Amino acid sequence: MIYVKPDKIDEILNDRRWSRNRLAQETGLRPAVISELCNNGRMTINRSALYKIMKTLGIKDMNEVLEIRE
Repeated sequence: MIYVKPDKIDEILNDRRWSRNRLAQETGLRPAVISELCNNGRMTINRSALYKIMKTLGIKDMNEVLEIRE
């Protein structure tokens, strides 16, 4: 399965001194969506939501925020 690397997202947020709520505001996503993605609480990853997060945080390589686990 593919999982989000919450530590990487939180690291970038900490560098910016942003909270997950701030990320939600900047991306236009609901805070629950950010939380579920960061806590791997979803069985599917919405590509549009992932794109908005990556674009907002300046992440160009999906490998920075995603990993495959068996």
